[in-house]
Amino acid sequence: MNEFEQPRKKKRKLRKVRTLFTLAVFTLFGGIIYSTYQYYVGTQMAREAMSIEPGPFTSDLVDPTNPSVENILLLGVDDDGSGKSRTDTMMVLSWDQAKQSIKIVSFMRDIYAEIPGYRSYKLNTAFYLNGVQGTKDAIQTMFDIPIHHYALVDFKTFETMVDIAFPQGLEVNVEKEMSEKIGVHLMPGVQRLNGQEALGYARFRADEEGDFGRVRRQQQVLEAMQQNLLSFTTLKQIPKTLGAVTQFIETDMSPIDELSKAMKVVTSRDLTVETMTIPIDHSYRFVTYEHAGSVIEIDRQQNAEALQQFLQ
Repeated sequence: MNEFEQPRKKKRKLRKVRTLFTLAVFTLFGGIIYSTYQYYVGTQMAREAMSIEPGPFTSDLVDPTNPSVENILLLGVDDDGSGKSRTDTMMVLSWDQAKQSIKIVSFMRDIYAEIPGYRSYKLNTAFYLNGVQGTKDAIQTMFDIPIHHYALVDFKTFETMVDIAFPQGLEVNVEKEMSEKIGVHLMPGVQRLNGQEALGYARFRADEEGDFGRVRRQQQVLEAMQQNLLSFTTLKQIPKTLGAVTQFIETDMSPIDELSKAMKVVTSRDLTVETMTIPIDHSYRFVTYEHAGSVIEIDRQQNAEALQQFLQ
């Protein structure tokens, strides 16, 4: 072997290592610059803020014996510009970070609820009377579950968020032809829905299922969003989407905490999602009250026990 051959090989290896390191550094910085710019673009796309005031909110302490579980109250409202709205969507998202599981509980808006400080009304009236705290108090009074955070969004901004996050459309298996009172015409089968169409699908109730079908489709849309976010095309939109989310969603969480939670959810491929609707089957009846109209009167004990078991 030539006495100069081995040093030359070492130099070639060093040059390759330096080249790869330089490429890695440029790729990293390029990714940071791209993500930062896209995040900024997202914040600019979300300049129109909601006119809805969430009001004060008192969070519950995380259970020290089960610190990996957080319950987030998710509220969707139809912002008419008056600043006073009723909630059309009410869910509790229970996230167990240790088990990589999410459990979503939807509450029917017409549940006849005891609202602390007021007379009993439909559950969706709690927000109108006392904001986020009113809804939290009503749910806790009936079902005795802790709520650690809240997130509030109006339907118009939901449409925009879907368009930003899923520029090629949100893939949803539309179960039937739908058009009545939703502003769009949907055909059955797997479709890529824009924001307006996704919202219309989630709000449709002009069939025999009524509000129960709407709640089920709202859960379906949330699951579709989580699954669609893991596609390569959508992953590129995550920085822009997160920028928009921080502007569109009213929450008690700090921007850093909000972003951290969102990133963990959208990047977890092992995440499991389960859903439940309150009231459960055979635990309610329809009743009419003069001051509240037609309501769903539920067996509180039966539903509270079912909910506690689901969240275990």
